[in-house]
Amino acid sequence: MSGGALQQIPPDVANLADFEPHARERMSPEAFAYLNGGAADELTLRANRAAWDAIQLWPRVLRDLSGGHTRIDLLGRRWPVPVALAPIAYQQLAHPEGELASALAAAAQGVGLVLSAQSSVAMDVVARAMASETERGPLWFQLYWRDDPGFMRELLGRVEAAGYEALVLTVDAPVHGARDRERRAGFKLPPQIRAVNLGGLKRPVELQPGQSLLFDGLMPRSATWTQIDWLREHSRLPLLLKGVVHPDDAREAQRRDVAGLVVSNHGGRTLDTLPPTAALLPRLREAVGPELPLLVDGGIRRGTDVLKALALGADAVLLGRPYVHALATAGAHGVAHALRLLRDEFEIAMALSGCRSCDEIGPHLLWRSQE
Repeated sequence: MSGGALQQIPPDVANLADFEPHARERMSPEAFAYLNGGAADELTLRANRAAWDAIQLWPRVLRDLSGGHTRIDLLGRRWPVPVALAPIAYQQLAHPEGELASALAAAAQGVGLVLSAQSSVAMDVVARAMASETERGPLWFQLYWRDDPGFMRELLGRVEAAGYEALVLTVDAPVHGARDRERRAGFKLPPQIRAVNLGGLKRPVELQPGQSLLFDGLMPRSATWTQIDWLREHSRLPLLLKGVVHPDDAREAQRRDVAGLVVSNHGGRTLDTLPPTAALLPRLREAVGPELPLLVDGGIRRGTDVLKALALGADAVLLGRPYVHALATAGAHGVAHALRLLRDEFEIAMALSGCRSCDEIGPHLLWRSQE
């Protein structure tokens, strides 16, 4: 899977959470704080995980599960398993092979990949690594809006030429959150690691005396619904929006014919005190109806979490921090091992809940006490 020597999985790793202490040992304290930190008091960061834990399953038994599988069909592609790697920037902070190692592991395990616009490995290198595996999952590219139409057209052309199959525009982070843990650690991006797919410098902000850098400088450059229409007009790829949490915004996105939504609070890294994604997901499914594809991220750690997400209305999930912990621990081998663990747990959860396929997963599997 990797051009280097195969890195060994620590013997005490039995689940995804077990990779975290090993990642802490292998990463610099500053990089670890950047990856793991959330906004402000990190209430949303913690709530994401707690919400999945709080949901209880209500399984069925004595069902014929012969021929069972985890496959789904979504946005014109067969997914071997309803899981993809979430876009996480600058993965060379965790391992020298960075996003290339993650892509090789994802392809080997039939898991999709959403490459961050701030990838530290070139998009075409990552795409070739995914394309080499015939039974791979989807390959998508995550965008941040940049107020430069010429640059955006050129970037979209490169994304299409490299073979990416969909665009994922992050809409919930026009500015950075107040990430205290990261600031306390004094994180600065090392000079040898950069967003290699973006290049160039952003146009400097010009302010008049008394103007706000945020409201007068940065926010006028951020995306609005007009830019959603622009992206759909200038790319042939399906467009999904990541970071929609309000039903009214979900309905507006649906009216503008987006291809899908990622229910996300940015892993608790932007605005603190948002509801956890497990609580948001059913609200958005109710708002858009059964047809619009919904994915969800935030706190996914177990195969039972994947099952619960599908039962709440998601079509698939995105896995975030745990796979970078695995990357830091053992490179591509570590990520592949983490994904195999998650796939195995998901299959076990399906079997023990009486589900032969993902189509049989629904709200009937969730316990609701009589109140």
